[in-house]
Amino acid sequence: MEPQVLRRSLSSGDLIVYGLLFIGPLAPVGVFGVLDAKSLGSVALVYVVATFAMAFTALSYAQMSRQVPHAGSVYAYASIGIGRPAGFAAGWLAMLDYLLIPAVGYLFCGIALHSLVPSVPAWVFTAIAFVSTTVLNLVGVHLAARVGFVVLVVEIVLLAVFVVAAIVVLIAHGPARPWTSPVLGVGGTTTAAVMGAVSVAVLSFLGFDAIASFAEENTGDERQVGRAVLFCLAVAGLLFVVQTYLAGLLMPVSPQHLAQVPADQGTAFYTMTKIAIGPWMQKTFAVVKGIGPAFTAMAAVAAASRLLYGMARDRGLPKALASVDARSQVPRAALLTTAAISMVVSVWAARRSDGLDVLVSIVNMGALAAFTLLHVSVVGYFVIRHGSRLWIPHLVIPAVGAAVSIWIMVSATTLAKIIAAVWLAAGAVVYAVAGRRGPAGT
Repeated sequence: MEPQVLRRSLSSGDLIVYGLLFIGPLAPVGVFGVLDAKSLGSVALVYVVATFAMAFTALSYAQMSRQVPHAGSVYAYASIGIGRPAGFAAGWLAMLDYLLIPAVGYLFCGIALHSLVPSVPAWVFTAIAFVSTTVLNLVGVHLAARVGFVVLVVEIVLLAVFVVAAIVVLIAHGPARPWTSPVLGVGGTTTAAVMGAVSVAVLSFLGFDAIASFAEENTGDERQVGRAVLFCLAVAGLLFVVQTYLAGLLMPVSPQHLAQVPADQGTAFYTMTKIAIGPWMQKTFAVVKGIGPAFTAMAAVAAASRLLYGMARDRGLPKALASVDARSQVPRAALLTTAAISMVVSVWAARRSDGLDVLVSIVNMGALAAFTLLHVSVVGYFVIRHGSRLWIPHLVIPAVGAAVSIWIMVSATTLAKIIAAVWLAAGAVVYAVAGRRGPAGT
């Protein structure tokens, strides 16, 4: 029987749309206050360092996507570069990232829109966002990318309006903080303060790697996926640095105040826009940030379904997840499974006071653990299997990338580490039961 295949319908532009949607051009808005307090005001410098740190992971993805253009991304890379058990572990750990990021997005959407319309419960907005984006994913990735492009344009236009408005305010009234403070800090900063903030800031970039999950739906050659990954990281880094530099100059309260009053950190960016520019800017940001996360979740669900599809096709997960819809040629079973899990988790998190913190910590552990195995797979594939002597791209870059990922994981909360360990142990059981059957076709 001929294996079912995914439809090749995504252009380079579509891949970039998915990557930027997953990351979110306005990602720093929600964590700006946290980063400002941690870095003593040097938020722009934090994002410069974070972009550089994530570049190592992007380069490893670009290299492996050229050699292994398969759905499942890090699962496929680690399977070929290190071995099937390591591949399953990478895919299983990546599921913590891909399966829970949609829940975070839907949760953000419900909370933000509920704050604008208090008479409507947050779960109603969450359900509306879930249903509408799931329908788009089921219709097909091409239409979903088209709709996602509209949302992405809205976010970028809002960011452009903010940049122009901020520059006008700076010219007319001057900065609230010194011109160099977003880089050098308010009254100076320290390496420890900057690096502590970087461990949080890298979370803004999680998602650019999802582009690699659509390798089998890419209409170009193998290099197109890698180029899209690198382009998304570069664009996101530039947007993050610009918006946080301007926000840092206009911030009306000090980093010390934010550190002393943690409750003000989550709304710090909105407070800045209201006082420095006007309430209209604050409300506009609230509306866009209430809608945008739903489409981040849409891209995340699509990427997660490709991961499950790739693992199921190799018989690492139940075979039913490898089925492809005859009409839309999307992995319908995997997509619905991912969507259902995301919905259940988002409702669970909404009922906990610490639900968002727990979700974010778990997502980080899953993504960074998978990144570490990705870097090892580069060394395994190029150096060990093919005897490459190109030491910088095939040994130095992945080694540094792995070190960065491990360093950030070490700083994770104890709860996140425990949950990741339990999840990995559960994966070992699944692999022992399903994985022993071997890849499809063997």
